Amino acid sequence: MAEKDETEKTIAEDLVVTKYKMAGDIVNRVLKQVIDACVVDASVRVICELGDTLLAEATSKVFKKEKDLKKGIAFPTCISVNNCICHYSPLESEPEQLTLKEGDVVKVDLGAHIDGFIAVVAHTVIVGLSPDDQVTGRKADAMLAAHYASQIALRLLKPGNQTYAVTDAVQKVCQSYKCKPVEGMLSHQLKQGKIDGEKTIIQNPSEAQKREHEKFDLETHEVYAMDVLVSTGEGVGREMATRVSVYKKTDETYQLKLKASRTFYSEVRDKHGSMPFTLRSFTDENKARMGVNECVSHKLIEPFHVLYEKPSEIVVQFKFTVLLMPNGPHRITGLQLNVDQFKSEHSIEDPELKALLNLSANPKAAKKKKKKAVKEETANMEVEAAA
Repeated sequence: MAEKDETEKTIAEDLVVTKYKMAGDIVNRVLKQVIDACVVDASVRVICELGDTLLAEATSKVFKKEKDLKKGIAFPTCISVNNCICHYSPLESEPEQLTLKEGDVVKVDLGAHIDGFIAVVAHTVIVGLSPDDQVTGRKADAMLAAHYASQIALRLLKPGNQTYAVTDAVQKVCQSYKCKPVEGMLSHQLKQGKIDGEKTIIQNPSEAQKREHEKFDLETHEVYAMDVLVSTGEGVGREMATRVSVYKKTDETYQLKLKASRTFYSEVRDKHGSMPFTLRSFTDENKARMGVNECVSHKLIEPFHVLYEKPSEIVVQFKFTVLLMPNGPHRITGLQLNVDQFKSEHSIEDPELKALLNLSANPKAAKKKKKKAVKEETANMEVEAAA
């Protein structure tokens, strides 16, 4: 175990930080382009395909001389609308193709990696919202709850803090807006080649999850994908008839019986490694769907289930990637939200939460010398201090 820890690459190395930030730049850029495509009557499947194409193209243009360096999509583009919580990334073969409507609440979720160093992001937009429009009611409640919960989470993601400090703060913010975090959702530590690291931050745990879920201490040079999902309803996700299209290879082993399954698994291993992927990425979608079944039943491949809240509810998501540097947390993905567009009759009254929001989220400048370009890049990524 000690040997593994010694060889594990972390953000203590400048080159690793550079790769994380490059991946972060890519996902932020692609996120903006995908959001621009979220217009009335746009096909959700076409938007997902656009996001994946842009991620693949952008990652292919970096570290071109290092032929053995793997890079590409770390999480396929998902577009989850209104009460759909997560992981909706439809296939071409779906009988009904979803299109966006005016006022839809759209969660865009995607990720990229360079040399296995992963940057993921999610942002929520309202279709057809112009800069002069004002959002009120439950949409505003959920948007502000998720936004401020993510801002407070960022300020608590510091070495020495415990993961449950984040869990509790997110819960309190959501309560302020009469909303609930989606039960049991996990934010994972990120490691090279691993999107679901051992350390996790749980939101809104059930009583059983509270007993089972381990508390962790946050440490310097760790990386986290902080994922905040907030519902106007009871915050419990349910599977429905929607087919799964996003999967990930596990570390399990099994001798597959069917040729279609063996072919599919080999392609997953060679093309995607341990990164999540969509069945859309396979040339023959039908063969991929045939091959995935045996792999899932023997736990070689795990599905990312499409989850839903009740139809009358709305779910909002903000996710960002954060590097726990010695001088503070550096958020490398995520877009700003114009909070002035959202008016709620609720607000945060808790003095501790208000004090946290008033803290700057910008890390103090590191004392060791840095290249000017790196400083500028970091400045561009820093989170706005909450008003």
